[in-house]
Amino acid sequence: MRLVTVSGPPSSGKTSVILKVADYLAAKSLCMGVIKFDCTVTYDDRAYQKRGIPVKVGLSGNLCPDHFFISNVEECLSWGVAKGIDILIIESAGLCNRCAPHIKDALAICVIDNLSGINTPKKIGPMLKLADIVVITKGDIVSQAEREIFTFRIKQANPRAAIVNINGVTGQGAHDLGAMLESAPGLDSLAGQRLRFSMPAALCSYCLGQTKIGKEYQMGYARKMKW
Repeated sequence: MRLVTVSGPPSSGKTSVILKVADYLAAKSLCMGVIKFDCTVTYDDRAYQKRGIPVKVGLSGNLCPDHFFISNVEECLSWGVAKGIDILIIESAGLCNRCAPHIKDALAICVIDNLSGINTPKKIGPMLKLADIVVITKGDIVSQAEREIFTFRIKQANPRAAIVNINGVTGQGAHDLGAMLESAPGLDSLAGQRLRFSMPAALCSYCLGQTKIGKEYQMGYARKMKW
């Protein structure tokens, strides 16, 4: 089975891109499944179910969604195998732009939209910088000059990634991404596999439920600004 991680900032168009690629894969008689990770609530599973795509939802609640993701990813793979899925897509929440949900030897995609600002590619961490493919959405809303500058900034942040422009409404460009997914490497097991980058570090009193403000309430891994 081929495993693909899809990350990106909120509302960048991850689900729309996946749905458009699903049409290409269906035409190739490939079964695609999706595991959607989010924090408190998601309605994206309804869109997948409406299209007959096998889907499972994981809500992290008060945990970091990517820590929650990596703690459950082996079971995700087992679910895909049991369902007879050819290509399993794991859609990450990616809320803080620092998140690192990509796995070595699994195809890694980052979705980012042109409306987020030309400096955004520099602000995004490993989920863009270590991706194999960067998908750019909403290019029809900005000017040609803005599109070119945005693409250049992405190349500065990740020179080795393939860049694909996709229109989430019309599906233009989804064929190219679908072909890349079709040739993604296969994985039978995640035992012994590694993340491409370490997760954000945090183990402090606030992680454990503290709500009071003040130095006397701050314990564990904490960092202060320099003044």
